Amino acid sequence: MHVARVVAALAALTGGVFAQAQQTNHLELKIDSSNRTLTVSAESRVTAEPEIAILHIGFETQPMDAKAAYAAGAKLSNQIVSAIKQAGVEDSAIRSESQTLAPVDWRTRKFKLEQQWVVKVQPSRAAEILDLAIAAGASDSGNIEWTVNDEKALEDQAIEKAAARAMSDAAVLAKGMGVKLGNLIYTTNRTASELPALGYAEANFAGGLYRKQNAAPPLAIEPHKVSRSASVYAVYAIE
Repeated sequence: MHVARVVAALAALTGGVFAQAQQTNHLELKIDSSNRTLTVSAESRVTAEPEIAILHIGFETQPMDAKAAYAAGAKLSNQIVSAIKQAGVEDSAIRSESQTLAPVDWRTRKFKLEQQWVVKVQPSRAAEILDLAIAAGASDSGNIEWTVNDEKALEDQAIEKAAARAMSDAAVLAKGMGVKLGNLIYTTNRTASELPALGYAEANFAGGLYRKQNAAPPLAIEPHKVSRSASVYAVYAIE
């Protein structure tokens, strides 16, 4: 799927002098009788099925004194990581994101311990692993990012499609204007991720005993497709 926009600049086809400035990314191109050009820009988007689900899993303890909060947090921390590993997730796929022992109220000297991990799994196992973590005590969990193994390759595909579209549009435009398309003078591109492709599925729970007390099946989570878009700007000479 693509959206293309074509802008053409033709100057001094009858020998007169015509001055004009084209600007993109702070580049100014002067068009006059000695510099006859045609400019096109095109956009394209590619999508792919996700190959990796990045789970954000964490917990926070109830307010208590610092020593008790740390002890309770340490117990939960080991329970959660143990449950994830027992499910077959490799150590290299589990990374600590943050851990904080923070005061809740200085007057009562109450603290809570918070910890977060990033866990990478196959998209088909996202709901299962999230469910196991929550059953083990994770109470601040559920954000999921969807991505592919080679994001650069996906970006390259988007650029290639946009570039091919720009070349095709330039050829069609030149033919329609009755001129001959010359050499490429200048080109630039820009790529971008799209939020729906790297969106989040959320499942935050107030208590880590949700699964133990409620024998419910895991959440129904449907992965988002991964998308990358690219735009290409090109300037051609006119012969």
